[in-house]
Amino acid sequence: MKKYIKEFIHDLEMKIQKNHKFSNEELNFIRIKITDFQHERLIHLLVTLFYAIFTLFFLVLSRIEVIFFLPFLFEIIFLIFYIKHYFFLENAVQYIYQLYDTILLSSSTKKNKS
Repeated sequence: MKKYIKEFIHDLEMKIQKNHKFSNEELNFIRIKITDFQHERLIHLLVTLFYAIFTLFFLVLSRIEVIFFLPFLFEIIFLIFYIKHYFFLENAVQYIYQLYDTILLSSSTKKNKS
């Protein structure tokens, strides 16, 4: 997913730099992709929260029984990577919002000049 989002952003940036005139179909496609990325972001938020709760659970259990410290360490490593990936998704989606706004503003100024 990370590679796909990066390629999507790169394609949008290239089209914006070349002053590409976006059709309504392209604008709809971008909106659909934003919705898809928002869904992906929501799923990863829920998984991240689940891992955080699960990690805290093992931390509490490790205070009772030392053997639970190993699963806690395992979970904390996964949690760090999930948080890193979630922040990538969050920032990428917000950046796509900005690109979409730029496209809309450039489209409206082109229409006003015509």
